[in-house]
Amino acid sequence: MKILVLTISDRASKGEYEDLSGPAVEKILIEKIPKADVARGIISDDRSGIEKKFGESLDYDVIITTGGTGLGPRDNTPEATEAFCDRLIPGIAEYLRRESCSETLNAVLSRGRAGIKDASLIINLPGSVRGASFCAGLLAGLLPHALRMIEGGGH
Repeated sequence: MKILVLTISDRASKGEYEDLSGPAVEKILIEKIPKADVARGIISDDRSGIEKKFGESLDYDVIITTGGTGLGPRDNTPEATEAFCDRLIPGIAEYLRRESCSETLNAVLSRGRAGIKDASLIINLPGSVRGASFCAGLLAGLLPHALRMIEGGGH
């Protein structure tokens, strides 16, 4: 399973802020999915740039984003994901928000999406280390089955 963890942050992409969420998500995925090949990247919150990066990354089975899902004017990740994907998977985003509410009420403010483009699964996580880590732990068990379903296996 090839996974790209993509941090979406203006400040981190400029080197003004250390990316902590991306490495935290990577660590959890490697621990919970030992056979996963996990890579990381950082880009700005520019919507067209996000969509371009998605298009360049379709050789990955899974693209997990962290950041850009909040209410700020530069939080463009959900819109880019929705525009780029062929099909949305609302249940994943709903599940992550619901479970995250047990950790913090602020989870209801996350606008993350999940969807499929070709054979790649794209999932938005929050930008906070705590939120991204929690959600990565939840996702680890779902990813193998989701990819089998995308490939047409189902069970």
